[in-house]
Amino acid sequence: MIVKKMRILFVLTVILLTSYDLNAQIIKKEIPDRLVVLTFDDAVSTHAEFVAPLLNEYGFGGTFFVCEFPPDFEDKHKYMTWGQIAELDDQGFEIANHTQTHTHVNEMNSQEFSRELAVIEQRSDSMDILKPVSFAYPAYDTDPNALDVLERRGYQYARIGGSRAYNPRKDHPYLIPSFSTTGTDTSRVIDALKQAKDGNIVVLTIHGVPDYAHDWVTTPPGLFKYYLRYLEKNNYTAISMQELSEYINIKAARDQLEPVFSDQ
Repeated sequence: MIVKKMRILFVLTVILLTSYDLNAQIIKKEIPDRLVVLTFDDAVSTHAEFVAPLLNEYGFGGTFFVCEFPPDFEDKHKYMTWGQIAELDDQGFEIANHTQTHTHVNEMNSQEFSRELAVIEQRSDSMDILKPVSFAYPAYDTDPNALDVLERRGYQYARIGGSRAYNPRKDHPYLIPSFSTTGTDTSRVIDALKQAKDGNIVVLTIHGVPDYAHDWVTTPPGLFKYYLRYLEKNNYTAISMQELSEYINIKAARDQLEPVFSDQ
């Protein structure tokens, strides 16, 4: 609970610091080389059973984008329980929103999208989990109308795909690109990590380790361990999405940067 109280104080401080100066600089603090954001999609069971213990072992942060994937969210061989999700929150990891049903945002109107977000927010509140402030687009599909909904509901960041590094000076905070670790091509992932330099941040999208629900997006457990060892050996800093607020003035980025939509 001490960790949670510290995170609440951190989020409130960020909101206060970014809510006044409309002409503020986007970069609040120099972005170091080898800064990586670890994100995990779909509330997969192995996130609680395998991923979180390893992250704790290495002292790495991470964001877990949760949803209630139909039709088999009740199959707890495949998906976490909300109790497990709450435990991740208690451990200091960020719990974030991936819609209730993993519906693509370009298949919903604004009201439907808002309701999808609200369900995860309500579930989180009922479990005493901090209100989500980060969002990941299911299947990376975007829609311009989604940005207004995210802003109205108080979201700070939203993650897409794109297979490129995140440049906070150019990329809108509701369209943050990422690299996937799916598959066995280790050189592709390592090459991606090496792009975390010169003010760029590398965001990784990771599904199940392994993924029992959707095996085509599995990251093999042995390779996941390899990537964490690589990060540690090469002195990377691995954080959650909400911790980007240490470096980025969210409001300034949202106000000053033009959203650029492209095929994901």
